[in-house]
Amino acid sequence: MDKMNHSSAEAEAETIEPLRYLSKGEAAAIETELLRDYRFGQQQLIEIWGQACALAITKAYPLGSLTKKQPTVLVICGPDQNGSIGLVCARHLRMFEYEPTIYHPKRSSHSLHQDFTVQCEKMDIPFLSYLPTEVQLINDAYNLVIDAMLGPEADCANIKEPYSGILVTLKQIKIPIASVDVPSGWDVEERSQDGINPEVLISLTAPKKCATSFTGKHFLAGRFLPYDIQKKYELNLPDFPGTDCLIEL
Repeated sequence: MDKMNHSSAEAEAETIEPLRYLSKGEAAAIETELLRDYRFGQQQLIEIWGQACALAITKAYPLGSLTKKQPTVLVICGPDQNGSIGLVCARHLRMFEYEPTIYHPKRSSHSLHQDFTVQCEKMDIPFLSYLPTEVQLINDAYNLVIDAMLGPEADCANIKEPYSGILVTLKQIKIPIASVDVPSGWDVEERSQDGINPEVLISLTAPKKCATSFTGKHFLAGRFLPYDIQKKYELNLPDFPGTDCLIEL
């Protein structure tokens, strides 16, 4: 009997398909389907992802493990969807008793983006008017940086100011960086050779192809994808523990 159980367990182990890493086109197609066919709202998706990012930060950097006297976190937000996810992440971190500060140099005119900004302002989360170029000031003031700058939609071959300058600063800081979905400056399809080097990557929905070469702590966040989409794109998502909405890969 034991032998039979053993061989059936072996057979089951052999049939587990590897997790799928998405191309830029596949990631965009899944999001389009969620919005158009499954009637998810964009605000709803950003909220789900942002909260899951905040939870990943609490797992990677629990309050008790932070080395500074105050639980300070710098959240750098870009102009597009990744920036909005960063704003939601900051708001939830505030609820989890961290002390986020947001640097958001180019605010989007999109009403959704403005709503998320106001929500942070109403939570008394400070916004920086500029990012210090003196790297030591950032190292001294914050426990970590959350990179919610340039997401999968960014053209990494054509990064303009202020983001190119921010990337130069981020390459020099000594405190950990946690990147949302795709590390800023990386191509979605492959790791950037001279890009930033985050300690933590939080993949949203499913990991992107560039994450195959990521060697740090890797979380998959957002446990909400309809089963038909998972099946259609052969995502082979892992079993999330209990009722958790994220998993460490």
